Amino acid sequence: MLESFMEDFYRIKKLPPYVFQEVNALKAKLRGEGVDIIDFGFGNPDLPTPKHVIDKLIETVQKPKTTGYSASRGIPGLRQACARYYSRRFGVDLDADDEIIATIGSKEGFANLAQAICAPGDIIYAPDPSYPLHAYGFIIAGAQIKPIVAITAAEYLAGIKRALTEAQKPPLAIVVCFPSNPTGHIADLDFYQQIVDIAKQHGIIILSDLAYSEIYFTEKPPSIFQIQGAKDVAVETISLSKTYSMAGWRMGFAVGAKHLIHALARVKSYLDYGAFTPIQVAACAALDGPQSCVDDARQIYKARRDVMIESFGRAGWDIPPPAASMFAWAPLPEKFTALGSLEFSKQLMIEAGVAVSPGVGFGTGGEGYVRMALVENEQRIRQAARNIKGFLGAV
Repeated sequence: MLESFMEDFYRIKKLPPYVFQEVNALKAKLRGEGVDIIDFGFGNPDLPTPKHVIDKLIETVQKPKTTGYSASRGIPGLRQACARYYSRRFGVDLDADDEIIATIGSKEGFANLAQAICAPGDIIYAPDPSYPLHAYGFIIAGAQIKPIVAITAAEYLAGIKRALTEAQKPPLAIVVCFPSNPTGHIADLDFYQQIVDIAKQHGIIILSDLAYSEIYFTEKPPSIFQIQGAKDVAVETISLSKTYSMAGWRMGFAVGAKHLIHALARVKSYLDYGAFTPIQVAACAALDGPQSCVDDARQIYKARRDVMIESFGRAGWDIPPPAASMFAWAPLPEKFTALGSLEFSKQLMIEAGVAVSPGVGFGTGGEGYVRMALVENEQRIRQAARNIKGFLGAV
């Protein structure tokens, strides 16, 4: 009854059924029955937040003046810490007052930016497969999505060029997400140069999601702002969630073109008072403090990736090693391709006690794949491989 009432609402009607809800419901049911589920389905970091960050939170929260309303745009010290991070990591200079805004996680920043810039009927080019918000944040805002296949950066760039030649008018914006969630592919500076050139030629906004900038296993992923002139047309979102294992703290940034940052600030000023001030102060400690914790986390994710690739391969499931991110993007084992990613994910959980995310939840281009988060330790990964070997052998 409740679902039928919700379907009467304009924006709810524009959203498809949430694929992951089916998998999560099954996971909860099985766990309720006492089944041990090895969970690669949700990208929720299991590593601890660095101690110096927690210590700063505890110190700050005990000061009475820090527990009132905060600043929607982020406290000045935090925006300055973000500017120092971009200078240190990418060699990019940002104005902390006009080109940076703190967000309550990068997801919130992305969604509110969609609200700030979109009018009904605007066209947005979005990668497919990709993080669901990259499409549905704009659909909720009234825009229309043109999905473009994007397993790799080269494929996405070719699809954008092809779509522009076929379109009657250019899109309002192009969404870019590299390192990619879910595929783990990265983009190089030549990709960003071409995207910026296209945007300037056609008057298009670029929205770059760089949430996985610090989880990489080959070369360092670049920022779009390493391209000269990108700040004229682009906004980039980053997040502390995965870099510092601060997912529940909800702390991120949007940086870039002044007119877009100011538009986002205007919308946010009506919607929130910013993240809790002690969290913002602790985020400064994360960005400005020792970065060995980031290096350590990266090595842990790499070790888990390598164990997964090796042990799952011996079990009969070959998985391409991701270049970056905390996810592996795995084609379905050949004998299960006709089943589809959603049904395969259910069967894998029921028969092997292993939870994954069905690729179709990331767009139609994700069908035939599943995403696996590197959030279980190496022992649990090897146990999952043993379970999967039994499952594959029994079918």
